[in-house]
Amino acid sequence: MTLVNGLPAHVLFVHFVVVLVPLSALALVVSALWPKAARRLGLILPVLAFVTLVTVPLTSHAGEWLERHVGSDPLVRKHAELGDGLLPWALGLFLLATAVWWTARRTPAPQGGTDRPRGGAVVRVAAAVLSLVVAVGAVVDVYRIGDSGAKAAWHDAFSKTATGHGD
Repeated sequence: MTLVNGLPAHVLFVHFVVVLVPLSALALVVSALWPKAARRLGLILPVLAFVTLVTVPLTSHAGEWLERHVGSDPLVRKHAELGDGLLPWALGLFLLATAVWWTARRTPAPQGGTDRPRGGAVVRVAAAVLSLVVAVGAVVDVYRIGDSGAKAAWHDAFSKTATGHGD
């Protein structure tokens, strides 16, 4: 899919990535640190991460089409190169979200209302640390990609001084 209502699809799809990657990252970290949240979210956690994973190559594909239809520009090339690096982060979010969901599903809720791990503390800590690293990496990467895309799209498309129109 390259065009939606005559607009480049990348311009529309990028909004899904900008929202879903941080949302998936936040849900993953909260679920990894707080097992009760993982149990409450249930299947939503891996499904959200899967939808996020699917949107990344769709957006990249639409971006590659758009890159071929705009003039040669080093800022566009830099944005495209940065964009190619998001898929591994999205895959990491999905894999960790699935692991956290699976673990929370198989681990019984502690009795007495506490949320302390009864076993597998090392695995839980490792999952929490990995989740935090991947979540931060994914969000930082989305920021860097978005910043480079905004610079590529807007670097020469406006005047820094008011034109006098619209006053």
